[in-house]
Amino acid sequence: MTIGPIGKVLVANRGEIAVRIIRTCAELGLGTVAVYSAADADSAAVRLADQAFRIGPGPAKRSYLHIPAIIEAARATGADAIHPGYGFLSENPDFAEVCEAEGFVFVGAPAAVMADLGDKSTARALMAAAGLPLLPGSREPLDSADDAQRLADEIGYPVIIKAVAGGGGRGMRVVRASGDFAAAWQDTRANAAAVFGDDRLYVERYLDSARHIEVQILADHHGTVVHLGARDCSLQRRHQKLVEESPAPGLSDDVVEAICAAAVRGATAVGYVGAGTFEFLLDPAGRFYFMEVNCRLQVEHPVTEMVTGIDLVAEQLRIAAGLSLALPHDFATPRGVAIECRINAEDPAREFAPAPGTLTECVLPGGPFVRVDTHVGPGYAIPPHYDSLLAKIIVWAQDRPAAIARMRRALAEISMGGIGIATTAEFLHDILDHPRFVAAEHDTALIGALTEPVHIDS
Repeated sequence: MTIGPIGKVLVANRGEIAVRIIRTCAELGLGTVAVYSAADADSAAVRLADQAFRIGPGPAKRSYLHIPAIIEAARATGADAIHPGYGFLSENPDFAEVCEAEGFVFVGAPAAVMADLGDKSTARALMAAAGLPLLPGSREPLDSADDAQRLADEIGYPVIIKAVAGGGGRGMRVVRASGDFAAAWQDTRANAAAVFGDDRLYVERYLDSARHIEVQILADHHGTVVHLGARDCSLQRRHQKLVEESPAPGLSDDVVEAICAAAVRGATAVGYVGAGTFEFLLDPAGRFYFMEVNCRLQVEHPVTEMVTGIDLVAEQLRIAAGLSLALPHDFATPRGVAIECRINAEDPAREFAPAPGTLTECVLPGGPFVRVDTHVGPGYAIPPHYDSLLAKIIVWAQDRPAAIARMRRALAEISMGGIGIATTAEFLHDILDHPRFVAAEHDTALIGALTEPVHIDS
């Protein structure tokens, strides 16, 4: 079977997201190719795909980030399209351009749009021009530490220093006092240069107490742009999301409608095509501010799928094939509540230090309305080269109290063991019982307040 020009899809990724994409392709009758590193030779994606192609050794720079190897795999296997998943090359405009130049359909946003929105400073300027509200800060990258210091002093503390090329919770630093700014600026610039190869920075006001709200959008090549509602991603540790839910709880209909309309307006203004996510901060007074756009599928996309009944990967493929959106008339009206918890190989008792090893025991939950997206099982050796995500547990229920109860039950069923193995499952089970989360009064500071070490002056 084909969808437009797409008959076979190469998945340029690994882990649970590769498995998730392969499954949708199989349901659509599309052929699949899994690429893999030496560390993933026995992976679930390799087992499930129609074909598999080794692209290099374990380190990502020599495999999943190595564009020539991925293009060669697509050529050798006769793939028509390349789906990048999330992470790795998913927001790399150069990769998108190479795919198209080599005759492959890139399942993602256009390279030019991705380049503009991936540059956080350019994205801010574009969204400001589209009328989206921004936190006070610089519209352009700041050239010098002195200029940045003057702006920070003018804005007032706390401020956050952000890398223009940053993302995924990396390349940012909160500064709470003027005297700490210069050192923080230099450290962030050096880190940005090392991690992203781009040391440009900007500064904006930092909200200590905020909700992190994001809007899932879909846009086709024919000018149709729609939103699929709002998600809450406020439970974070050091800007890394741990729990997500849809619809975003505790918000008035007016606020949700305004945020979703802003996302559609922003996407339309830049000619967005594909699946994407507009991220916002919501302050305690109910004012929202544009933060960034993720030009890819999000880790937390399943909660939107659960409350809309829409397969976002299938929609990505339809859009990439040049087809028009064909969604049910009530697609933007959520049904029930969905919550996702990320199970990582990290030890909460040791400040979330990585806890790799071999899973000698791996029991994951099941039962009514419980979805598990994973690539692991008994005997799985957690590679040291990649993200520590082991599984995503997603539940659905008619209302929020029932969804929380279902997720706590599901988390309690998890049993993952092995030498050196620790996971976040028990920690998340406890967090979901926190009174502020239960009352939908949580924010981005909650987990930090509970987990950061307390320093007492002697």
